[in-house]
Amino acid sequence: MRRRWITLGEVLAVAAVVISGLTLWNSWSERADSRAEKAADAKQSSAKAQILVFSTKTSVDGRTLILTPTSEDQLIQSQTVRFPSSFGADPAETTGQSRVEVRWFEVPLKKARENGGMPDDSRGDERVPVAISTRFMVDGVIHDDVAIYDVGYTVRGRLLGGHNVTLRGLSLVSRTKESGLQARLDARWKAIFPQPDK
Repeated sequence: MRRRWITLGEVLAVAAVVISGLTLWNSWSERADSRAEKAADAKQSSAKAQILVFSTKTSVDGRTLILTPTSEDQLIQSQTVRFPSSFGADPAETTGQSRVEVRWFEVPLKKARENGGMPDDSRGDERVPVAISTRFMVDGVIHDDVAIYDVGYTVRGRLLGGHNVTLRGLSLVSRTKESGLQARLDARWKAIFPQPDK
């Protein structure tokens, strides 16, 4: 049998085919990795957008806290703000513009402070817990968030001249569920506020 030497041209042709195949594989692999990375980023962004975090702004007179989602993808639909049971205050409902207004709970708060032997003026930022149930939309999908927050406030004035309650800010205590929400809110109020002797 006669042996035949492989020519340089044939070696180069085989090498070119191998290189071409490796280049094609590398290009496909990079595209697949890029698609997977984009999908993971989109999933992470979507998951983040489902977590409601508020930034707050106080009105000029200090009587209203305006709540704005930190994510631009979130659109608030409605909110229910609940107060400690001892306040005897009805839940406040908002639509569109999320906020907390001091007039919703000012009278029972002043009464609670008086019954608890609290001073006429605040010694700093005081706290009152509220439960906020929020319905919001992300990319056309409705989500619900239920959480207990501490509303920061100060009190100025004297007993005869009347107290003036102004709101300072909002601090997340815990995310929770609707079931048993009022009981957890009441427990929070008892934990942070001196209760009058019965």
